[in-house]
Amino acid sequence: MLFTTAQFVFVFLPLSFAVFFLLGRFSTYWAAASLFVASVVFYSVSSLPFTALLLVSIALNFWIGGRINAASSPSAARMWLTIGIVADMLALAYFKYAGFLASNLELAIGSELAFEAPPLPVGISFFTFTQIAYLVDTYKRHVTEYRAAHYGLFVTFFPHLVAGPVLHHAQMMPQFQDDATYRMSSRNIAVGLLIFTLGLFKKVVIADGISPYADASFNAAADGQSLTMLEGWVGALAYTFQLYFDFSGYSDMAIGLSRIFNIQLPFNFNSPYKSLNISDFWRRWHISLSTFLRDYLYISMGGNRHGKFRRYANLFITMLLGGLWHGASWTFVFWGALHGAYLMVQHAFSALRFERPKNVFALALGRSSAWLLTFLAVVVAWVFFRATSFDAAQEVLRSMVDGSASLEFAANPIFWNSGLSIPRVLVACSVLMLSVVALPNSNWMGERMLDFFAKRLWMAAIGIGVAAVFVTFLVVVNESRDAVSAFIYFNF
Repeated sequence: MLFTTAQFVFVFLPLSFAVFFLLGRFSTYWAAASLFVASVVFYSVSSLPFTALLLVSIALNFWIGGRINAASSPSAARMWLTIGIVADMLALAYFKYAGFLASNLELAIGSELAFEAPPLPVGISFFTFTQIAYLVDTYKRHVTEYRAAHYGLFVTFFPHLVAGPVLHHAQMMPQFQDDATYRMSSRNIAVGLLIFTLGLFKKVVIADGISPYADASFNAAADGQSLTMLEGWVGALAYTFQLYFDFSGYSDMAIGLSRIFNIQLPFNFNSPYKSLNISDFWRRWHISLSTFLRDYLYISMGGNRHGKFRRYANLFITMLLGGLWHGASWTFVFWGALHGAYLMVQHAFSALRFERPKNVFALALGRSSAWLLTFLAVVVAWVFFRATSFDAAQEVLRSMVDGSASLEFAANPIFWNSGLSIPRVLVACSVLMLSVVALPNSNWMGERMLDFFAKRLWMAAIGIGVAAVFVTFLVVVNESRDAVSAFIYFNF
């Protein structure tokens, strides 16, 4: 079930909301349990065959977490932690990577294997990483609450279940234990609906609106067609903005939906295209995943505690595995390796001592150059992220440095034959570029809205009404299309 559909907005959300707050008047535990059940129903609509897998995973990790907590010695706790992580990773490896490994083994031995890759369960990467974090936190004695319904809700809470953020037990349990969570707040409903509306606009209007240009260029490259420079650059930039607003839109909708239920999710997206270096980019893009990789992988391997060589190696391996997490494909692995190389170069450059410019113009030029270099590096990496093969990525990149492009329609047949307007996409890319670097992000907007309605609570009803009108309009627009597009991160 997608957040952008009428089924979700007009049926699932109102029913879940009504049952949650009705039960909350009598029992907070059963209200949490009802939201757990609703979240499982939400998942089953999109991935019914794998609902049992999700529930077994929850039950197994909850039970192992209990064994870790009750362990009589550190070695016994470590044993249970290892069992839990291995079980989670084996399930993830089978469903996500077995086909990839089999296909590469077939190439290595030169013959076909009698193995059919299993379908990918929706959200398996997210609920697996969330539960691994829970097991580690339990081992470190950071977990103090073990109620089954709360744990099930922590894992399955529908706004984050299929595309993040990756949550920590300590971020959610205090909210589930707070009686105020189970009482309706007109302020939170107004802010939540308005943030949800903003995310819905990003997805339905911006991301889905510019995606045909990215698809046209990358599909043509995958089919072996030659691209002009304009087709290459427009395709790469269109995907750069499509992915940005698709993921930013999902993050906004997840935060907005949670706010409606008086639950606060951590920010997962913070204007990453404003970054002045790659480290800053990864502090702003998919924040929960970056934090998970840092805390549970990079630091566990030694971080920066064992000299420069080990530090650079740890950075590279962390990003390499981060790329593999996104998908079972060598292009994803290369994308991760590329970002690992970027980080190594950036840290090596940062280690050099430069005198800070005192001239305002020189300082502005330096910051602009740093931003442009970072943005271009990210765009190049996104080409491998989007391309279905190295040949397709190579063609897109080749076209981007080929000076044979023309702004005339006939000189760019891929867009012309697809009925796509070049002037329109050039204007769109310019406006979107300006918006991602100059406008405040939705996190800031949400905080300002909370302050606004706190001082003017009587206006919450107006905010709810305005949001309801725009949500209805956007859902109708989305439903009128030939096909409803899923969020890009549903594939991971």
